[in-house]
Amino acid sequence: MTKILLIRHGHVEGIKPERFRGLADIPLTECGLAQADRVARRIASGWRPSEIYTSPLIRCVATGDAIAQACTLEPRILDDLRDIDYGAWQLRSYDDIRAENPGLFAAWFASPHLVRFPGGDSLQDLVARTSDALRFILANHVDDTVVLVGHDSVNRALLLQLLDQPLSSYRRLAQHPCCINEIDILDGHIQVARINETHHLDDV
Repeated sequence: MTKILLIRHGHVEGIKPERFRGLADIPLTECGLAQADRVARRIASGWRPSEIYTSPLIRCVATGDAIAQACTLEPRILDDLRDIDYGAWQLRSYDDIRAENPGLFAAWFASPHLVRFPGGDSLQDLVARTSDALRFILANHVDDTVVLVGHDSVNRALLLQLLDQPLSSYRRLAQHPCCINEIDILDGHIQVARINETHHLDDV
């Protein structure tokens, strides 16, 4: 059985108040570093991962480094876990984009599967990329426990595929910083055991 522990990176600037972060290489905040420490300890105490893969962006690399240190492993970069490309909206605030392009902004929240960001990705692009990441894991880690450290959008895209849900359900899945999702895959059968678990962060 392949077990995937899907983790979102720790807290960064731009979560509240919201900005379109995407491919901007934003470091973890002090809170984010504390969250990474807690999720690392939770994983090390509950599982024995054989490999840790992270998005190439530094907020995921730092979270993965904390997990790797706790589990005495060396993390590896998996480029297909990189965040969605918001194009011209990257690092812009929600308030600015709502005022500048209210129709497309509203569509992103009402029907995200029908939106392409100006100069950037669509959700279909993200799903294609994360599907490649999932295929890589399943082909190379049979009977392993593997940690994947990704982003809010990346994790949602992966979970929608694993749960066999349409892209229109994108907003139904919450992914808080340093949450844990646990997925078991055996002979092609998928069981999602936990989604967005955060009790290990109660004291942060």
